Amino acid sequence: MLHIVTIENEHLYKAEMAQALRLRHSVFVEEKKWTELDRGDGREFDQFDTRTAVHMLYVDATNTVIGYQRMLPSTGPHLLSEVLPFLCDGDRPQGPSIWEWTRYAVSKEHRDRGRMLSPVGLALLLGIVEWGLAREIDAIIIQMNPLWLLRLVQMKFKVTPLGFPKELSGETTIAVTAHFNRDTLTFLQNLRGSEDSVFFRHSEDRMRA
Repeated sequence: MLHIVTIENEHLYKAEMAQALRLRHSVFVEEKKWTELDRGDGREFDQFDTRTAVHMLYVDATNTVIGYQRMLPSTGPHLLSEVLPFLCDGDRPQGPSIWEWTRYAVSKEHRDRGRMLSPVGLALLLGIVEWGLAREIDAIIIQMNPLWLLRLVQMKFKVTPLGFPKELSGETTIAVTAHFNRDTLTFLQNLRGSEDSVFFRHSEDRMRA
């Protein structure tokens, strides 16, 4: 199940957030070789892990974090505005209904190359749509490999490139906005095989635990 961690409840998730930062390190520093992110302690965090960041953690039955993603409001500092503005050739999208999707990570043993998305990856993406629609958010900014473009369109996202692909840390990267709606939610739920929420009712349940 997915857990949402924000400044309001992060005190309940100290152990899980420590795991999430180690997962980020294993994916982005060790695998992708983004060595500029290496802090030397096996954790990866940056200047955008602020009070406004929303962290989504996929926690399995053994209380292990096997998936992670971070959402940043486009109305504040985020990767596209502060670090990667050269990926946007025109006006930068921003507003309360647009958030940036970053640090998507799934542990190696829970990736399935034979599917459109692994169950963990699907739950993370579905989490964005479910969470967003409940908060009048209907678009995400993504910096990604262009190979993801067709995949997102197939999953009922309306994708708009913000510029041409560029080489970034040895990988071709393009910035896009991806709009979603109820059709996107339905498609992803059908792909998952369930209309049940992907989220654990963390706030109330954890406070009572």
